[in-house]
Amino acid sequence: MTQVGRPSATAQFKLITRDGGVQREMGGEMTQAVSDTDFMLKKALDLGASDIHLQPERTRTLVRYRIDGVMHDVGFVGPDITPNIIARLKLAAGMHIDERREPQDGRLDMQYAARRLSARMSCLPMLNGEKIVMRLLDPVGAKVELDRLGMPPDVLKKWENAVQSSYGLALVTGPTGSGKTSTLYASLNKLDREKRNIVTVEDPIEYEFEDHITQVQVTEKMNFPRVMRSFLRQDPDVMLVGEMRDAESLGIGIQASLTGHLVLSSLHTNNALETVGRMQDMGAEPYLIASTVQAIMAQRLIRTICKNCKEAYVPNPDELIEIGLDPARCTQIKFMHGRGCDTCRQTGFKGRLGLFEVIISTPELRELIAKKATMLEITAYVKTKQHMRTMLEDGYQKIAEGFTTPKEVFKAVYSTMTIG
Repeated sequence: MTQVGRPSATAQFKLITRDGGVQREMGGEMTQAVSDTDFMLKKALDLGASDIHLQPERTRTLVRYRIDGVMHDVGFVGPDITPNIIARLKLAAGMHIDERREPQDGRLDMQYAARRLSARMSCLPMLNGEKIVMRLLDPVGAKVELDRLGMPPDVLKKWENAVQSSYGLALVTGPTGSGKTSTLYASLNKLDREKRNIVTVEDPIEYEFEDHITQVQVTEKMNFPRVMRSFLRQDPDVMLVGEMRDAESLGIGIQASLTGHLVLSSLHTNNALETVGRMQDMGAEPYLIASTVQAIMAQRLIRTICKNCKEAYVPNPDELIEIGLDPARCTQIKFMHGRGCDTCRQTGFKGRLGLFEVIISTPELRELIAKKATMLEITAYVKTKQHMRTMLEDGYQKIAEGFTTPKEVFKAVYSTMTIG
């Protein structure tokens, strides 16, 4: 691991500041701090990192990137230059540079060649200084298409039908970092935004749509319930709620869907089936859940094998057993993995895909939910009548197609394997 150094003089990178809604290039002499800051951001973009961590230690500040969901140490910054780098980043993000005892949040903009990007930044005081974490946001993410997320054709068709409904709830579930926001944004891209009034409330706004969509950032004074109530007076057709965090938000979402609005949102549950119970725990009446839910989709992200160093291999039997596969019955499957190369930083993986499972609303399912059927009864119905494939079963298919490895699928879905 080496010290972060200066980029070449030809690097086309600049930070952009927002002052009263007006964007302008951030000034300053080309000092080592300015040079190192630009190089660190530029390198992260080159490597396709999703997050940058500046982590102060006793004698240095460690620079780490999250690439394809995994942290990588990429270099360090000396203690003499660290305060200047942090000051520049805080200034660009609109933070108070002299505040070192309270956490701060901000957003910075940047231009790299022809690309316009943003970063959500968090500053946290800690033992050896201030830790900076930046989530890199590429506007291209707002233009992602549903059919490029890795959904099986049957899941894609069911979900597309659900989000084209004129009213009801369409929910995406999964833990933090499972790609829920990308799925919700891709779903909005399927809607006719010129003939429908689409509004979103998010915390934070990760990607900015170019036109015809009203996006609202949650603040201390404008929380999810307050903004959602205001939305209902703004003549909406579609509401995207970043997350149903509490009973009040869920209640307003349900009422909105009952009164003729389509509501897209997310919840934190392990799988699609648990979502019904989670909504009940949050105070929603079963008959209201049955009346409003159009579809529930659960998802996880898995790393995909690097195409540059992909090769066949024989997995350890334990790898197969831990995801429920019998090694004796897998002799016809050609398992693949990445050998490791410079393209994938010797990891064997490059890029990510989703694992999905979906349940859709039908008269029979609504009846089961309304009469408070058990999880086993609902599971039996969706598997026999809707032929629902679990995320684990989707993982089996992606292993057989050579997209990923058994170990990746196990890491992604092991917590959901009790429902199967």
